[in-house]
Amino acid sequence: MSKPYSEADLSQLLTDDRTWRIREISDLKGAICRADAVSQRVLLRGLVAICYAHWEGYVRNASTKFLEHIALRKFKYDQLERQFTRNRFLPRLANLVATKGGFAERCELVDAILDCGAKRFSRVNADLINTKSNLNYEVFSDICNVCGVSMDGFSVHETFIDILLLKRRNSIAHGEDTFIAIDDLDEVAATTIELMRQFSHALENQACARTFLSTP
Repeated sequence: MSKPYSEADLSQLLTDDRTWRIREISDLKGAICRADAVSQRVLLRGLVAICYAHWEGYVRNASTKFLEHIALRKFKYDQLERQFTRNRFLPRLANLVATKGGFAERCELVDAILDCGAKRFSRVNADLINTKSNLNYEVFSDICNVCGVSMDGFSVHETFIDILLLKRRNSIAHGEDTFIAIDDLDEVAATTIELMRQFSHALENQACARTFLSTP
């Protein structure tokens, strides 16, 4: 199975992608628990790096599969929630700002927006699912907005995402001698896994309830 044609396909793809990531985190956690004190210090640094990698990878892959699931249905934009129209034109708007487009270009963009209702959403723009290799809370929030996912359930994890996971991962990736305490083991592993599950469930619930439609 490679394409999320149905809600069941999407759920299975998200589950499969999450399962191997959780297994790898759990295996590394087990190795840390069995290791001596010297090895634990190295493995704990590895755990932070691998947890971040799976967090970023899962968000990117899951959100892409979710949008692909909708794109395969080829709904017209006027059948979809307004965010999909925004998604269609956000890259073009960014380019217009970057190039300081003139009056004619701005008018063309407005006309394209006004006329897009009958066009079909059939392709996922990868630029909108850009983790920027630095998936902090703000970047994650942008991706959630693109997918129409509420941030209400994620706001309590802002400090974990930005400080306990990303900041320490960046320090490790840049060769800094960042110490990770053994007491952080359970929180780093469990919260990363919980965030992946929570994001997956949010996407699956949207797909099943069809809340991505203007009138579910």
